[in-house]
Amino acid sequence: MKVNENEWPLIEELLAELTVMQQQRLLACARNLISGLTEDDLLQPNDFPLLEQHPIFRYEEGVLAGIQTAQVALRAFRADLRENNDKRTTTT
Repeated sequence: MKVNENEWPLIEELLAELTVMQQQRLLACARNLISGLTEDDLLQPNDFPLLEQHPIFRYEEGVLAGIQTAQVALRAFRADLRENNDKRTTTT
């Protein structure tokens, strides 16, 4: 697969924006259930049984996890592409 090296920053920026937007959405969802929650509170939602058992909160949390997983997977993919390109360069 060919990916232009100049496109990676755009991909990273898009995923970063998606992550921030979903974090904000998750926090808003949590605050609708329990007012005054902080971003740090969301790191341990199991401390709040209402959040732990709320299906919409759990869904939004899963969406965030999916975006973050895609971000990590694309970074690994980019690293693999670079490694393969480096091998081709040194063997030719």
